[in-house]
Amino acid sequence: MEAIRAEHLSKHYGEGDTLVRALTDASLVLHTGSVVALLGPSGAGKSTLVKTLGLVTLPDSGRIYMDGALVLDERGLHASVQELRRSFFGFVFQRPNLVPFLSAQKNVELACEIGGTPKRRARELLEWLDVGHRASAMPDTLSGGEQQRVAIARALANKPRLLLADEPTAALDKERGRAVMELFRRVAREQGAAVLVVTHDHRTLDVFDELHEMEDGRLGPAHAA
Repeated sequence: MEAIRAEHLSKHYGEGDTLVRALTDASLVLHTGSVVALLGPSGAGKSTLVKTLGLVTLPDSGRIYMDGALVLDERGLHASVQELRRSFFGFVFQRPNLVPFLSAQKNVELACEIGGTPKRRARELLEWLDVGHRASAMPDTLSGGEQQRVAIARALANKPRLLLADEPTAALDKERGRAVMELFRRVAREQGAAVLVVTHDHRTLDVFDELHEMEDGRLGPAHAA
């Protein structure tokens, strides 16, 4: 089942000699239960695509469908961005950015409250991600891998249909980075989400169902991992 379909997305910045074509005619379909890698050099447009899919940045042109419903085209948005972010998306970034004065569980409970899900889901997610024993710990006492697991739990608090992760393992060593990537596969399979991960780490590509590559703002066709 399609979670999101993007067709012919383009995004440009500046004009004349300063024109930057961050995204050019990019089309992508992500299915529920699939985990997909987005590859490419720095400046290729990967982060722009993720922000556009997540409606953080709106494209100059193109269409986006979510669960088969048109939410954006040349006429603009056809749905509330705030509501979609609350109910459809989950975001994981390079840095966990946990609230420093809240425990691991309180960080996730806050996301549950915003997403309209019961607070008990926070502890359930932490247990599912194998950090339940660190629920009462403050962020600065967690390892990098533990912090990222808590960040993933927070991103899953609202039961998202689409999880977008931008370089989530860049600050982790090889072993912890692979463990986090394997978690994304579990998220796709067991939580029923579509997962798109921006990564430079070619050592973990066997985790993914599909690979896409970007260069100069253009998205290449999918191929199997």
